[in-house]
Amino acid sequence: MNAPERLFLPDIQSQHDPRNMPINAVGIKGVRYPVVLATADGQAPTVATFSMTVELPASAKGTHMSRFIELLEAQTAPLDQHGFKSLLLRMLERLDAASGTIEMRFPYFIRKTAPISGVQSLLDLDACWKISRTTDGRIRSRMQVVVAATSLCPCSKEISAYGAHNQRSHITIDAELAREMTIEELVAIAEQSASCEVYGLLKRPDEKYVTERAYDNPKFVEDLVRDVAIALDRDARVANYTVEVENFESIHNHSAFARIERPGI
Repeated sequence: MNAPERLFLPDIQSQHDPRNMPINAVGIKGVRYPVVLATADGQAPTVATFSMTVELPASAKGTHMSRFIELLEAQTAPLDQHGFKSLLLRMLERLDAASGTIEMRFPYFIRKTAPISGVQSLLDLDACWKISRTTDGRIRSRMQVVVAATSLCPCSKEISAYGAHNQRSHITIDAELAREMTIEELVAIAEQSASCEVYGLLKRPDEKYVTERAYDNPKFVEDLVRDVAIALDRDARVANYTVEVENFESIHNHSAFARIERPGI
């Protein structure tokens, strides 16, 4: 059987657009894709949700959406932050764009060791890498983590004869990085600022430890957000940041919340 003749298919996206209106960001959003991360402990498979966009000049009618997926298909090596930057540069070259952004949100697991028994377990958190290049060629990299922790109310401890109320907290750090930083290092800043860490698996001696640790280290939501910010201020790898803390109150039907922002230049 003879092969069919190759048909000429017009490339509408590459045509000139007469409206003279540039687009700041155009591309794909909400694309879930399997990814393998390269970490200090080896390879970590996960499933990420991607947003990939480029700037479109006023003269161009459209971008080539299929090329974004082709880039993900071609990414077979485990990703670290250097590889993530390379993915951005390949995207800009492939789409013939001067500026663009890749955002990758994914669940991440950290293996933790219980403080007394030493049993190990995985603890999940939400993480995000975001990298962009502006039209002047500047590359900016951000990392976000949402970390669970324990907070114990100083006021409740002071006024109560039988303990103090505590709650699980979510500490969100969104940091622009001046130098590379691991997810674990950013998570450690959050955990060390809380009344106590949380763990996936605890035995009874561990429960005693974490309960008493939180009781000896009470913090309001204001204390927690300030301590995280102070730790970030001391780290030269962090250029700017936003820290948010939400305490899921155990004695109220609402959360306590605080935010500190340190804008960049």
